[in-house]
Amino acid sequence: MSLFGKGEIDRLRRELAREASARQVVEEHAAQLSSGLDAVPAGLVLADHHGTILLRNGAASRGGHADVLLEEAVEHALAAAGKGETAEQKVTLFGPPQQVLLVRGIPLVGGGALAIIDDLTDRARIDAVRTDFVSNISHELKTPVGALAVLAEALADSDDLEINRHLAKKMIEEAHRASGTIDDLLELSRIELDGRGVREEVHLTSVLGEAVGRHRLRAETLGVQLCIGSVEPDSLEADGLQLVSAVSNLVDNAVKYSDVGSKVRITAALVDQWAEIEVADQGIGIPARDVDRIFERFYRVDRARSRETGGTGLGLAIVRHVATNHGGEVSVVSREGEGSTFTLRIPLAVDTIVDSPMERSA
Repeated sequence: MSLFGKGEIDRLRRELAREASARQVVEEHAAQLSSGLDAVPAGLVLADHHGTILLRNGAASRGGHADVLLEEAVEHALAAAGKGETAEQKVTLFGPPQQVLLVRGIPLVGGGALAIIDDLTDRARIDAVRTDFVSNISHELKTPVGALAVLAEALADSDDLEINRHLAKKMIEEAHRASGTIDDLLELSRIELDGRGVREEVHLTSVLGEAVGRHRLRAETLGVQLCIGSVEPDSLEADGLQLVSAVSNLVDNAVKYSDVGSKVRITAALVDQWAEIEVADQGIGIPARDVDRIFERFYRVDRARSRETGGTGLGLAIVRHVATNHGGEVSVVSREGEGSTFTLRIPLAVDTIVDSPMERSA
């Protein structure tokens, strides 16, 4: 004989159904909350007033955050916040890859504490690059400016016409060197700020012709022959100004490091859905030890020759930025004494950028 009547059993069933429905709603809300917290890029660690950790989001639970130094920083931040004090500590995890993290402890109303872990790696890297960039600029401009001051003083103290002409010529050279550095800095800054730039249909024949035209006179003066070979494809989607700047810098680099009577050949070829622009010279070539660094700002293989030719060490950095802005890449094959071939690869259309060579090789 049942202890409950049919009505009582039905009531219990309805209560259980409501309980199950309410539990499902709570679980759904908890899952949404957990998903939302996991989407937060900063690491979050929540503790109660006893210091017991109640919650960690995904960013605070990944393997990188298991580092002992970081865990100690989180515990210190939660302990301080549990006492009503704010805490802040920067932690460097040497990796690889190296990470710079900022751990902050925040006291909560009603007790408990929250630790927030912010990843400052990119910011720290940018700050380091900026500091290095400013230092390099100062060094690069200090040389010609200092030379101008010395030459001006010598000119002021000299009454010899021949000496004065020589000093004036040197002053012009140093002024052009400073001006060239500033021009390249402005060009690099413009390309970095433009990002992907304005995409439009660009005709490669015109791009190569304009880039070569900028250096035709100087090449002839130095006895270097510029030759435009086959050009294919006829057009692609790109920022015309950036593309001309990149090819122009490759041609300029080839002319500077070529010997009298040699040739610089510029071609473009269609490879799958990519335009490959090649600038090949018969110059002095690049030592194997320097190949991996030539696209760095201010890096120059032969500083003595760069000083003679007016090289600033920014041209190839500009090329690299243009390639990156277009989802492409730039590479070089070189052998000392035999010349160098630079290849700039650019996707034909904007929608192919997501499948860039750099992304495929990552």
